[in-house]
Amino acid sequence: MGSEVLSLSILPGPEFAGKDENLRDLGSGDHGCKHYSRRCKIRAPCCNEIFNCRHCHNEAKNSLEVDPLHRHDLPRHEVKTVICSLCGTEQNVQQICQSCGVCMGKYFCQKCKFFDDDVSKKQYHCHECGICRTGGKENFFHCNKCGCCYSKLIKDAHNCVERAMHHNCPVCLEYLFDTTKDITVLPCGHTIHLDCVQKMEHHSRYSCPVCSKSICDLSNLWGMIDQEVDATQMPEMYKDKMVWILCNDCGAIAEVHFHILAHKCLRCKSYNTRQIQGGPASSCSSSSGHRIAEAVR
Repeated sequence: MGSEVLSLSILPGPEFAGKDENLRDLGSGDHGCKHYSRRCKIRAPCCNEIFNCRHCHNEAKNSLEVDPLHRHDLPRHEVKTVICSLCGTEQNVQQICQSCGVCMGKYFCQKCKFFDDDVSKKQYHCHECGICRTGGKENFFHCNKCGCCYSKLIKDAHNCVERAMHHNCPVCLEYLFDTTKDITVLPCGHTIHLDCVQKMEHHSRYSCPVCSKSICDLSNLWGMIDQEVDATQMPEMYKDKMVWILCNDCGAIAEVHFHILAHKCLRCKSYNTRQIQGGPASSCSSSSGHRIAEAVR
């Protein structure tokens, strides 16, 4: 995730000029929540309650104990006031407390109303995304078509998908655009949580949950399936049966011999295919019944 630093070193106003500048670092690392280290709390504009951060608010207001009709997220850009964790003064959103002069967050974004003392995350504000992200602006670029920030390592190699992260993760259903978890871009261009991909691989699922394309090079697996298919002879009544298949990887449609284990794409040699017409109980090359079957894994 990423964004441009709007303010990291705002100095106290003239009323604090005579005070020890170390005062600004008083309490650094001692306040905050499990999400952020910061020396302030926010007043939620939606329910007028005080929380450590927007994630704390969203977790509390979207829990199972809350009436579904009352569940809601905090609109981050609408936060108007913050409360200093050291002196308790409620004030307009700003980096330096107007009462005690403490810095409420070493990283501060006025647009996102965001504070964080842990600047090792290399936070930055992306004007195109409209939110703060982490990882260092020098390491990311904003793709206008995808509508999000990606690592520069894939700038010339990724497949663009319109508003790629403006949807829920296809596995856990969490909204991806402002998630705090690591996200990966699949070869097909669809986005997903990195830990969700790892869980898929743990259960031997190697195709995109959105478009069914393979998420990695499976040529070794295809070779193993070749051996299994060759070693598994079909009964005499099925030897001449033909079916039509659609390849999930290259999109080719072909007529192939029916096999109980898998069907191989004639163009790209992938076994990530699905049967779209014909079957064991149908006549060869049937022209009816355009039924979509499950993909062969």
